[in-house]
Amino acid sequence: MATVVLVGTLDTKGEEYAWLAERVRAGGCATVLVDTGVLGEPATPPDVTAVQVAEAAGADLADLRAAGDRGAAMAAMARGAAVITARLHAEGRLHAVAGIGGSGGSAVASAAMRELPVGVPKLLVSTMASGDTSPYVGAVDVTMMYSVVDVAGINRISELVLGNAAAAVSSMANAHQLARQRGGAAGRPLVGASMFGVTTPAVDEARRVLDELGYEVLVFHATGSGGRSMEALAGSGLLSGVLDLTTTELADDLVGGVLSAGPHRLEAAGRAQVPQVVSVGALDMVNFGPAETVPRRFADRTLYVHNDTVTLMRTTGEESAELGGRIAAKLSAATGPTALFLPLRGVSAIDAEGMPFHDPEADAALFAALRAGVSGSPVELIERDEHINDAAFAGAMAHRLHELIQSRGRNG
Repeated sequence: MATVVLVGTLDTKGEEYAWLAERVRAGGCATVLVDTGVLGEPATPPDVTAVQVAEAAGADLADLRAAGDRGAAMAAMARGAAVITARLHAEGRLHAVAGIGGSGGSAVASAAMRELPVGVPKLLVSTMASGDTSPYVGAVDVTMMYSVVDVAGINRISELVLGNAAAAVSSMANAHQLARQRGGAAGRPLVGASMFGVTTPAVDEARRVLDELGYEVLVFHATGSGGRSMEALAGSGLLSGVLDLTTTELADDLVGGVLSAGPHRLEAAGRAQVPQVVSVGALDMVNFGPAETVPRRFADRTLYVHNDTVTLMRTTGEESAELGGRIAAKLSAATGPTALFLPLRGVSAIDAEGMPFHDPEADAALFAALRAGVSGSPVELIERDEHINDAAFAGAMAHRLHELIQSRGRNG
């Protein structure tokens, strides 16, 4: 029987969780109730108590209550819930996870969901689902359902919504269990690739080559969320390799653009020992919205209106050197096979000779910092006298990734 883990504050939402659990069991699944409440005793008996959740976070529930800091207490319970759900999944006792609540309950339940691998069903019924859901979904496959009414008792509306949620998560759990029993979906090895509009020709060519070599290529648009999604997949063990051709999100993180994937971009593959071939695609630019939204402090910079909603700003030599240092440090820390490709004739479609962002000095600063940063490290440095969108450059990256994946397989 598949098991649905229900994560929530059973002191304040005990009635609702009891009702939901009954419906999930009617759908043919077992349930495990994980109590993350910190205000009082649970109204519904949990399978995993709030004391146990707090202990999993390295905290004491009595201390959390005595401190009177609700934010700190909820943060601790979120950490503990993540540990508990990961443990249940590893033990084969979690085939789906669900939660219901307002902003606080949603934050705790979703934190636990985001720590689970992509593909494990995750359903959150929340009062927050009609607005910005990015704090809850993150970069993984959390499904959010709007509660319509507040999660405050069972009524004719909440019965409909929670009933649909119970039916959905039960079905997902049963399907997930069946897939695990069958050994998961068979298919070609998966490779993640990062792409931007200005590096599309390169990724298209690399994808063509990798397809011929027997891989299925998942392309991620380097818009912040795309980079975070690729990082999550790389860390989940689902990818056989990463072709990180477009690392532009790091420029937005450094300078303050709108498409940052956060400071930990370009780390997951190296940490998970996944073979990776990396380049410097679109590091010549920082992204902003419409031209009028570009911060005033950048008024004297080289700007390029990509379209009505996107304005690009050329990175300077100083910024390029800093980016080179940061990338070199991330790659040097990788525990898996890593190759770095440098396209000496330009890093994007508008960085070619005669194009608006062509700046040989800035590119030279980037390349020099990368050379210095990976010197003496296990990172393989490959320089080619080509533009990043040249077919030969992209093909060489694809072939090298294939070699690294094959070598990794032979060496265990």
